[in-house]
Amino acid sequence: MTDALLKTRDTWKTLGIFIVLLTVFTSISHYALISLNPASIYIGVLMISPALAALLTLKIKGSSISSLPWRFHNWKYMRLGYLTPVLYVAISYALIWILGFGDVFNTETLMEWSNELGLESINSTIVLITMAILLATVGVLKNLGSVFGEELGWRGFFIFELRKVMSFKSVAIVSGLIWSVFHWPIIIYYVGGNPVFHIAAFTVMIVAMSVIMTYYTFKSNSIWPAVIFHSVHNIFIQKIFTPLTIETEETVFWIDEYGLMIPIVSSVIAIYYWRKAKQENL
Repeated sequence: MTDALLKTRDTWKTLGIFIVLLTVFTSISHYALISLNPASIYIGVLMISPALAALLTLKIKGSSISSLPWRFHNWKYMRLGYLTPVLYVAISYALIWILGFGDVFNTETLMEWSNELGLESINSTIVLITMAILLATVGVLKNLGSVFGEELGWRGFFIFELRKVMSFKSVAIVSGLIWSVFHWPIIIYYVGGNPVFHIAAFTVMIVAMSVIMTYYTFKSNSIWPAVIFHSVHNIFIQKIFTPLTIETEETVFWIDEYGLMIPIVSSVIAIYYWRKAKQENL
């Protein structure tokens, strides 16, 4: 047996160990979320499951954690990791508002923000600007710890192992699909509405994100652009734009991570990076 074939078999074995461990850890977390109580501590365990699976896989294989792409460098992709999700989320919600799939601004959210900031007597525009700035900075930084566990496993370990046996396109799609499946039980049990529709929309969005984040990770050889990207994505959707949107009859089909607009807009950006990766023979 040639050395190349031995390395390929070893890579598939490593991937198999990771998937089995990930399945065990996530199954325990999903059981706790569904059968016990949807407490934040269980969500936290779910989010660090990819990191736990990756680190344990390295331990089993006798590899060092220093082999992971830890370096905090290449500011170009750090900036893109922040700006890209801001771009597609802002465009998505602008289209939702313009096309009448949702209205702005939700006064209940603005009142809650006023109370939270202690600015009850201040103009709502100032409250809006102040909270948006705080969420876009402090909120994103605070959320980095929450998403780090996921990104250490997915972009820090998994895609680099996949790259040993797959092309860039296959890595982006396969990792995106598996990353999406990781979230499906939560969508089924907690999102409501039509689970098939929401899972389909969410999966398209996640695969699009995977293409972009895989490109940034490979180009920078660092997990940090993806960590920043993931944090910004969550904050701008969950904490800023969705709370500010007033729902109409059609809103549920277009808004948030489980509607159609963000998957459509993010897919356009993903196609750009898909072609760019091909041109660069990434």
